[in-house]
Amino acid sequence: MITMPAKRPPVPLSRERIIEAALHIADSQGLRRLTMRRLGDALQVEAMAIYHHLPRGKEALMDALAEHVTAVHVEQAATWQETARAWCRAGREMLREHPGVLALALTKPPKGATVIAIGEQIEQLADGGLPGAEEAVRTLRAFVFGSVAVEVQRSGWADPEVDEWVRRDRDADADFERGLDALLRGLQT
Repeated sequence: MITMPAKRPPVPLSRERIIEAALHIADSQGLRRLTMRRLGDALQVEAMAIYHHLPRGKEALMDALAEHVTAVHVEQAATWQETARAWCRAGREMLREHPGVLALALTKPPKGATVIAIGEQIEQLADGGLPGAEEAVRTLRAFVFGSVAVEVQRSGWADPEVDEWVRRDRDADADFERGLDALLRGLQT
């Protein structure tokens, strides 16, 4: 008697699974190739099933992807400078992990978890003794987003001939740290 292996039950569709699959498509094929149909195929569901988790469809998906890469949380450190440094490094890494959605992070207004994260950052820096914490967070976010944009641009990731992002810029880490040091010194005054 031949026994067939038991069929695994399908993994239930969830917002998290949808976002992870969408990130994979955007990072490997580019944001333009991310369609609801392609996403449904990747998840092995009909595209309409995605709308149960994201009722506003593609617009909600784009918002969720931007939120995913910009809602960074860190523990408060001993000084506001250490907290700001930890946040900038974590934010940079999240954006570098998902270059396919960098354009969304740069253009979508902060929503949901990102607004909460920004509020936490402002509160942490203010509690750490930094006057003008709200302006400082805006400045730090601009620095992080800009440095990642330059790094991705230099990498050639957006070149249609490049299959995946290769971090080619050997100086990117040093450039980032040097810029962050200068920015933190400037915020102290």
